Amino acid sequence: MSNATQYTGYTNLQCEVIGNTALLTIANPPANTWTSAGLQALTRLVHDLNANPAIYSLVVTGEGQKFFSAGADLKLFADGDKAVALDMARRFGEAFETLSQFRGVSIAAINGYAMGGGLECALACDLRIAESQAQMALPEATVGLLPCAGGTQNLAWLVGEGWAKRLILCGERIDAATALRIGLVEEVVATGGALDRALALAKQAGKQSPVSVKACKQLIQGARKQPLAAVLPQEREAFLGLFDTADQKEGVAAFLEKRQPVWSNA
Repeated sequence: MSNATQYTGYTNLQCEVIGNTALLTIANPPANTWTSAGLQALTRLVHDLNANPAIYSLVVTGEGQKFFSAGADLKLFADGDKAVALDMARRFGEAFETLSQFRGVSIAAINGYAMGGGLECALACDLRIAESQAQMALPEATVGLLPCAGGTQNLAWLVGEGWAKRLILCGERIDAATALRIGLVEEVVATGGALDRALALAKQAGKQSPVSVKACKQLIQGARKQPLAAVLPQEREAFLGLFDTADQKEGVAAFLEKRQPVWSNA
């Protein structure tokens, strides 16, 4: 496969390739809500992107100028059907856990409201760029539900237990400036600027060896579920493992020859 691969046929999603970056747009107007089919499509798309060695990074944004994503459509849960609830919970978990495990760098370009499952999608990404007018919340408890797509875990990991409890237990909605201050997003840009900034950051990440990036990401995220004493030996093992890759040889050679490296992701 090459970076000219076309990605079509994914429900509620649009995907185009720009250089070594896949640009994924959540496209289910008017609020870019998640459906069971859309979540299954996201899972499949991330697997497909992982299978393409020419893809180094993934940028996720919402269609239009108002919503990144408003999460699930609450009409799905209006009749209290537990079978529907179970299906959606499983689909949400599978999709966003798969997104979290994307082998390259993933960046959420938050171009508007990111609510509930919409914010959980952004939390599953490695980095988040928010536009100044963006609003973020996990309001599930307001309607008798809870964040079931990693929200209670990923949010607390990013911002600490106190702010996670304010957003989840108190239903607090925050603006982009507050999100930056508490560490929920890494950068705030002007309205309309999130996508360009995310693409620029993805291009910057593309200068890194994609093999090294994959190994580093796995180690960083591994600290969430393993004690330090277990991860440190893995870090050294991964370092040695890179010496079996073409990218390691190319990276060192390019540095010594004072030229830009040409990565093969192998």
